[in-house]
Amino acid sequence: MSELLISTDGPVARVTLNRPKQLNALNLQLMQELVAALEAFDADEAIRVIVLAGSERAFAAGADVHDMAGSTVVEQVQRNQFARWERIRRIRKPIIAAVSGFCLGGGCELAMHCDLIIASETAQFGQPEINLGVMPGAGGTQRLTRAVGKAAAMDVILTGRFLTAQEALAAGVVSRVVPKEHFLSEAMKVARQIAEKAPLAVRFAKEAVLKAHETPLSEGLEYERKLFYLLFATEDQKEGMKAFIEKRSPTFRGA
Repeated sequence: MSELLISTDGPVARVTLNRPKQLNALNLQLMQELVAALEAFDADEAIRVIVLAGSERAFAAGADVHDMAGSTVVEQVQRNQFARWERIRRIRKPIIAAVSGFCLGGGCELAMHCDLIIASETAQFGQPEINLGVMPGAGGTQRLTRAVGKAAAMDVILTGRFLTAQEALAAGVVSRVVPKEHFLSEAMKVARQIAEKAPLAVRFAKEAVLKAHETPLSEGLEYERKLFYLLFATEDQKEGMKAFIEKRSPTFRGA
């Protein structure tokens, strides 16, 4: 039985975590299926944006502890489970996380792998691994610190406390907070807005923003400039600027 629900709405793909009894806890099967689905949509020219959702009660309450409780160091190294997370990081198309309820541990790390997070007002974010005698291992100490700064990251990671949706918004973890009944529809609306833009421009813009987290300013500026120049080799750039001059809506074809 699949751990995911998958659907498409025009150029938008929707992937929904589907382990309701376990609050969408991330086990190896789910992660294998998730990576395969994301990579398939990344290769599909008809898809421009991906929405990754959980349920109203939980995006994902963390990694499945039953998967790792009795594991040894050697088994953890041989399992190499974080290689799958690297594959998610390399997805080129925008991924929007639609988050409601619990978004904890590996679930929070998965949401932070996405490019935007649309959060329900009921969402709670945290890295409570410290309560299990471990620490975040899929990027939580790095991405959360880059988002909220050292002081807030230390508070969340060392105490195991949760951030409310509004706290996460103020700290820069999430992009928008909406009423619980609208978290998924808002994510789909944002996805459709992005899907209307020139695909190569979206891809390059995503790359440039991510580069800002990983390089000194001077290197990031040079990288941004090169991508900007490259877009002048695309038909979409010609169409976008011509449409602006002619005062009409552009039709982007991804070329």
